[in-house]
Amino acid sequence: MNEKIKEKIMKMAGKNRDAIVCSVDEQGFPAAKAMFRCANEGIKTFWFSTNTSAIRTGHFRRNPKACIYFVDHMMVRGVSLTGVMRVCDDAETKEKFWKNGDERYYPLGKTDPDYCILEFTAERGNYYHGLEKCLFAVSEVG
Repeated sequence: MNEKIKEKIMKMAGKNRDAIVCSVDEQGFPAAKAMFRCANEGIKTFWFSTNTSAIRTGHFRRNPKACIYFVDHMMVRGVSLTGVMRVCDDAETKEKFWKNGDERYYPLGKTDPDYCILEFTAERGNYYHGLEKCLFAVSEVG
């Protein structure tokens, strides 16, 4: 893979706070929602905070197949990553990603039973720029 494309992929996935997160619903249809990225390790692993009671959390508990998409509207490019999503509701993970201000979404704090973390592990991706596309394995990018 071209080094310039690798850099663009890493920049888009690492810098964009907002991602479109896609799950599979009960009828097998895709369901998408914009979510804030809490953190990431390269383009391999991403974490999102959400409600345990959220529709998407239920989807991932039943079917961990997932896709996340980062878009740059100004440059007409995007990165789509496909992999699996794990629901983390253990105290250690919740503590690790808790941020001041999160109490507005989870009023009982980091021990709120309606607070959990989604951990996405990417396996493959697709980089789009205009009419150009580049399919890749995440291991190729780093």
